[in-house]
Amino acid sequence: MLQPTLTIASYTLLEALRNRLIWLFALAAVAAVGLAGFLDELALTESRQVQAALLAAALRLAAVFLMATFVVTSMVREANDKGLELLLALPMPRAAYLFGKLGGFAVLALLPALLFGGLGLFFAPFAQAALWSLSLLCELWIVAAFSLLCALSFNQVMPALAASGGFYLLARGIGGLQLIGHGRFTSHSAAQRAMSAGIDLIAAVLPGLDGFTRTDWLLYHSGDGAALLALLAQTALYVSLTTAAALFDLYRKSI
Repeated sequence: MLQPTLTIASYTLLEALRNRLIWLFALAAVAAVGLAGFLDELALTESRQVQAALLAAALRLAAVFLMATFVVTSMVREANDKGLELLLALPMPRAAYLFGKLGGFAVLALLPALLFGGLGLFFAPFAQAALWSLSLLCELWIVAAFSLLCALSFNQVMPALAASGGFYLLARGIGGLQLIGHGRFTSHSAAQRAMSAGIDLIAAVLPGLDGFTRTDWLLYHSGDGAALLALLAQTALYVSLTTAAALFDLYRKSI
């Protein structure tokens, strides 16, 4: 099982290189640096902090968007070209195919994590920039695993991308929704309290991506080992859950 898994992972990486994905990451980095530099000239105070915050936010969104788009389009194109059927017809377990794809996407996520994390060294010490980079890598692993699940489930680009984007935005913003819910609904009607409880339930089953890749680590150097352990635990949990769901979906398909 190991050999076909490594082969599929290597071909997944080769596909990314042939699609010039690394150049897209580099272009995103250059564009983010240019935008941050332009807005830095407009800031009247704390220009360095403004530049770092804008750069970090732009790089994080670019990495997530490009990663999710590549995962979905790669999986859907392979299915439409009957490549998935051909691979699964070979004498290897379906798990080898899935783990190979996940392995290729996981290694691919190292490129933007290292590239964008290197830019963080201009604003923060090595330890804080490394924490930000590792957190971005974990965030991309979660996004890649969920995007792969969506691609297997929907088999179409737009629904899969919409589901992946909705999942990411909800996971990033659920903390704010909880604050709003507890602030507005706790002392009102039963229906409003039930809505607040519903928000808490959704937050309990989603990864807390609002705690990943935090900009204040670069601005105020507030990252520590506890934050690292928390994000590693969440990454292991949610990547495992989404992988299990993708395996179930893949094995139930009649190809």
